[in-house]
Parts: sequence; C-alpha cells; structure tokens
Amino acid sequence: MELPNLPVRAVLGDVVGALAEHGCAVLVAPPGTGKTTLVPLALAEAHTGRVVVAEPRRIAARAAAARMASLLGEPVGRTVGYSVRGDRKVSAATRIEVVTSGLLVRRLQSDPELAGVGTVLLDECHERHLDADLLLALLLDARAGLRPDLRLLATSATVAADRLAELLGDAPVLRAEARTYPTTTDYVTPARKERIEACVARATRRALSEVDGDVLVFLPGAAEIRRTAALLSLPDVDVLTLHGRLSAGTQDAALKPGARRRIVLSTAIAESSLTVPGVRAVVDSGLSRVPRVDHRRGLSGLATVRVSMAVADQRAGRAGREAPGHVYRCWPEHEHSTLPRYPEPEIKTADLTRLALELACWGTPDGTALNWWDAPPAGALEVGRTVLRALGALDADGHATDRGRRMSGLGLHPRLARALLDGAAEVGARAAAEVVALLDDDALTDSAELSTALRDLRSGHNDRSKRWSREARRLAELVSGKGHDDPALVVALAHPERLARRRSGGGGVYLMAGGTAAELPHGNGLGDAEWLAVAVADREPGRSHGRIRLAARVDETLAVQAAPALVSTVDEVRWEQDVVANRVRRLGAIVLSSKPLRDPDPAAVRAALVAGLRSEGLGLLRWHADATRLRERLEFLHRVLGDPWPEMTDEALLAGVDGWLGNARRRADLTKVDAEKVVRQLLPWPAASRLDELAPDRLEVPSGSRIRVDYTGDNPALPVKVQEVFGWVDTPRIADGRVPVVLHLLTPAGRATAVTGDLASFWRTGYAQVRSELRGRYPKHRWPEDPMTAPPARR
Repeated sequence: MELPNLPVRAVLGDVVGALAEHGCAVLVAPPGTGKTTLVPLALAEAHTGRVVVAEPRRIAARAAAARMASLLGEPVGRTVGYSVRGDRKVSAATRIEVVTSGLLVRRLQSDPELAGVGTVLLDECHERHLDADLLLALLLDARAGLRPDLRLLATSATVAADRLAELLGDAPVLRAEARTYPTTTDYVTPARKERIEACVARATRRALSEVDGDVLVFLPGAAEIRRTAALLSLPDVDVLTLHGRLSAGTQDAALKPGARRRIVLSTAIAESSLTVPGVRAVVDSGLSRVPRVDHRRGLSGLATVRVSMAVADQRAGRAGREAPGHVYRCWPEHEHSTLPRYPEPEIKTADLTRLALELACWGTPDGTALNWWDAPPAGALEVGRTVLRALGALDADGHATDRGRRMSGLGLHPRLARALLDGAAEVGARAAAEVVALLDDDALTDSAELSTALRDLRSGHNDRSKRWSREARRLAELVSGKGHDDPALVVALAHPERLARRRSGGGGVYLMAGGTAAELPHGNGLGDAEWLAVAVADREPGRSHGRIRLAARVDETLAVQAAPALVSTVDEVRWEQDVVANRVRRLGAIVLSSKPLRDPDPAAVRAALVAGLRSEGLGLLRWHADATRLRERLEFLHRVLGDPWPEMTDEALLAGVDGWLGNARRRADLTKVDAEKVVRQLLPWPAASRLDELAPDRLEVPSGSRIRVDYTGDNPALPVKVQEVFGWVDTPRIADGRVPVVLHLLTPAGRATAVTGDLASFWRTGYAQVRSELRGRYPKHRWPEDPMTAPPARR
C-alpha cells in the first residue's frame, strides 16, 4: 500500500517505535498533515490487535473512515469501519475502527479490558471536549490496572503536548510539521448595530471578488448558518452547509470538490477534524458555541463566545493548506490581542450530570481516583450527583444503581434517559422516543410549541425530519412499553424542575418549579396556557428572566404525576407586613394551594416577627420621647467612649429579642412593646450608674434653667437663649470632659443667632455683632457691653 506523501509520513516509523517501546506517545501535528488517516493505517500494519480511533465528532469519524478505506481501495466496513451513535459499519475483517469519544466511553463501561483492541488513538485532544477528557482519564485507569499492554497515542494540533505527555507517564513527544502556504489577513469590522451574519456575508462577497477558489466560512451554529445562507444567493456559486446536525449525505457533499465555486458555511467542526478541499479563503465570524450551565437558575445549554487565539489561528490555517490564501476576520484588528489564548475546557463550564453518572458506573463517584487533564469542579459535580439521586440513578452513597447503569447504556443525557425509560412505560416506546429524539436535538424545529414541532417532523420529508425519524426508531428499539400518546409527560419526566405555571398578572412570564422565571416569545403558539412542561430554555446575559424556546401544554394533574418528588406540603409562617401563616402545597417553587393556618408554631411566629423587625426596623415598637432620648444618649457614649457602652443599632437591640418580645404574635402586638425597656436591657452595669454624669439629659445654665441636651447630631448640642448664659465663660464639656457641648445661641424669640463650641471666643469676637443686630429688635431685653460679667436672666 502506497501512502500519500503527507507530512506525517516522515514520523510514522518513530510513532510505531515509540508505542512499541513505551506503550504511550504524543503526536503533535497540525491539521492537514495526515495524522488522522495515515497513522492508524501504519499502526494496524505494525501492531497486533484492532486500532480504535476516537474522534470528537460523528462527522469526523465517518470522514476519517471513508478516507482510509479509499486509500486501501476498499469500501467502508471492511478493513476500516466506523461506529457512531445510530450508525455502524464494521465487519469481522475490520482492523481499524473509528468511533466517537462518547461511544468509546460507553464501550469501556461495558468492557473495561477492551478485548481485542491493541491501540487506541485519541485524536484532536487539544479541543478539550468533555467526552474526550473523560475518555482519556478512563483509558489511563484501565491501562494502570486491567490493560497494561494497551497502547495509547494522543494527537494534538497545538502545543498542549507537555501536559499530555505528563499524563501519559512522561511519554515521548513526536512532531510533524505541516506544509503550509502564506496567508494574508484582513479585518472586516462590523458596522454599528450590524448583525454578525450581515458582516460575514459582506466579508464573503469580498472574498469571492478578491480570491480564486472556494470560501470556508466559520459561524457559531446552525441558526447563524441558515441566516447567512439566506444572504448569499449568488449566481454561479454553490452555498453548502456543514454542521453536526446535517444528514451524512449533506455533510459529505461539503467535503468533496465541486464543479463550481463553493461557499461552505461551517461550525467549528471544520477547524481541525476535517479537510474541506479547494479552500483558498477563510471568513471567520470570531464566534463559537460552547456548552454552559447556569447552576443558580438550573438552565444549561449552548452559549456563544469569542474564539481563542489558538482557534482563530487554526481556522486561518485552512486558507493556506493547498495554496496561498486569504483570511477575513470579522472583528476589529485591535481586539485580536484581547482574545483568550486557548479555548476553555468543557469540563470547567458544562453540565456535569452525565459525567457524574459515568464516574459512578466506573466505580469512582467523585473522580478522585482518576488522573485528569483538568479535574471536574467539585461543586458542579455535586450538582450533577444531586440530579442523579433524584432520578434514581445513584444510591445514597453515590454508587450507580441498576437503573443508573441502564440509563448510562442508552447514551443519552441522564434526564433524557429517564424520560425515555419512564415515558415508554407511560405513553409507549415510540411516543417517548419521538419526544426524546426532539429534546436531544432541539435544532430540529423552529416552533416553540411541542405538539406543532412533532406534527411538522412527522409530516416532513426534509433532512431534519429524516434525521429525527431515524433517531426515534433507534431509541424506541432500546426500550419497551405501551400506553397513550402524551408527549408533554415525556418532557416533564426529562425536566421536572422546568414544569412551569403562568404568573398571575405576569403576561407571558412563567415560574418554573426550580424557581427560575422564564417568558414565552410572542407568536409562540402556546396561547395563554396555565401550565407548561418546558423542554428547552436559556437565558441571555443581562436578562433577569429565562426564555422558553420549546414547551408543551400540561395541567396540574400531569405536573404532579411527573414530579412527585417535588411535591411538598409545609406550614409556612412568614412576614408580609404582618405575620402570615398558611399551610402550603407546592410543586418545587410553584404554589399549588394555600390555606390559613389557625394555630401556627410559636417558634415560627417569633421568627416571622423578628424577620419583620429586621426588614421594617424597630419603628414597629412603641417609641415615646424618653425611649428615643435614652437610645440617643447611649449611642453617643458608645461612639465616644466605646466599651462597655453598647451599640444601639437595630441589630444590637434585636440580639436580645428573647428578653423583650414577650407573647407578641402579630404586628399590632409589637406596638405594645415598650421600646425604653428594650434599650434599658442593654445598659452596662455598674458603668450605667454614671449615665447622667457622662451623658446628662439636661444641663443647668447660669440662669438656673435646666435645658435638655440634643444628642441627635454628630456632636451634643445645647439650644439656649443668649441672655441665659451671660457670665458663662467656659464651654460645658461632657463624657468625662472629652466632648465640648456645642451651644446654639438663640434670640429672645427662640430663633438661632449663633453656634459656638468656644464660648469665651464668642464673647470676645462674635457677641458685638449679635448685640448690634438684636438690641434694636428686642429693646426690652438687656444687651450689656460686657456679657462675661453681666448677670444672666431667664426673661
């Protein structure tokens, strides 16, 4: 067999030798070097046992198998075959089998020894998909125990080789250099408020006018691909699409040269796993779609993010694979340096429920016994285990139950596996499988209403309908059961926490059982449904509500039937401007019924009253003037002297609530609580015996009047008429002489005329002006020239 003259041929002997000597190796080879197709052929020829190649995507697995079979001049399924979910072409003669990473994980679970397999090639490790990271950890564990003879080769298109080599036991690292051609890069900046599809279409038309050959366009997802395709209806140019949800025939068409110029609109699957021939220009939207989970709101799905520099470089490399090329990046040039260096591993951001089930089935529920590239975050893993326990997939110790193992074997997310198993028993295998096939691929429909989506898929003859029908048949064969057709129940079984009830007066806003609010888009086809089983929901950044993208009408009876574990009846005593006590029946966060509670628990009532005092303040108590004054005086002493004088905040007063709340049961009872008693309980004895000395309620002035000190401001103040303090030279001081009292000097009519904290200085410098202003206005009152020697007077 004569292999194509691709760059990896130069290191094939080294790869074979490294595996023979060390058992593990790392091959760093950029896209286009032949690592995915030539290396497995060389390994199968040199070593015994089947060679299994793990690819991150189904389309890449099929394409790799087809390419290797064509090099051998054979049909797929003879020497080279493939196995992906729902599609398998292998035979007794198969020596090389290309599989998806997820499928190989399930095969390992059922056969940890991988009987008959001599070598596993883990392709495109740099992409850091969740299944690929898990597969690597499980294979290392299997090799350390049951299969020390299993050969492992990890390939990567980037410089992540050192960490890979360390994981593989300081394995040797081999490198193949790509033969690339120079590329020119232009930045096409989106106009203000221009949608990314419009910018990409503009850049694509420019590429067609400036560059010969085909144009490969990278977009984040299928929806953006459809919208961009609608903007690119051009004469003499074929517009093809490439993403993982297309049929095999449609995908293959994009991977073959055409008779006319082509625009290939692709998701990230064309970054490194696949070769698209004829490409001379790349248009990069700069966006990618990655899994994200919002643990607080219970929503998970795909999020659109900026690509990393490594991904942008990989995409650009596609333009220079066969000839000099041109790259058009749809972002400002100055933003390029702000891109993250590498993509974030899925294990750090994705929903880990499925990973948690696989770990439990492997026998290490927390994953600590495995050697990880990046260990799963403990919090996200525990969230996944909580979900699995609720689904009956794990026991109390975190080990997989028989039901959990069956769920794992279905190859679905555990929620969907639960919906398929339990739904088949309730509504029949075919009906359950149809709904689960739709939930597992929500790109199948543009409708927000489940029954409409299913009706369209059943009657359609397009790629989406055919793909859905094939998957539904496959799933139906995995389970058994007969029943009535009720797709809404299957949705509710998959996502019981997403059962939702319309909020009263809330328009199209629903409250889900998990506590998250979500709204229906306009023209959704669901009308004014009271209850929904939400199949797909997400939340855009910056929005308080989630968005319902696919749902089915249900009623309360079905909701309770689907989620009995979420139903509870509790006595709730809370503060809502008064103590409110009800016996409440809930479905998660949704109130099903509420009845007044005649004799609530006294402790709960007390807690509600305290909550009311915290939220509305101690103004709910009975505050007379003496109580307020006492609190102000003690606040002053705490501020000036500190301990042992106590704080007078609401929190400090509430700390002793057990000593003064008494038998209060409602708001009206609080108005009977004497606030002075509350304050006096905090008096520090024996220091409190000096209260009147340190913070006197009143001060005697030279006229003999006893005037109340004002403690409401930052400094104690004494409002007093000027005539009453004649002869008073020294400013009064309190708190053991530490704080001067600020005198607010008043006219005979009681109006302020001067403020001073230094009385002697006022007599010398300020009094003359006061005297000249007031003696004519108040002629019956004495205004002596020397106030320091004049006798004071009350009147």
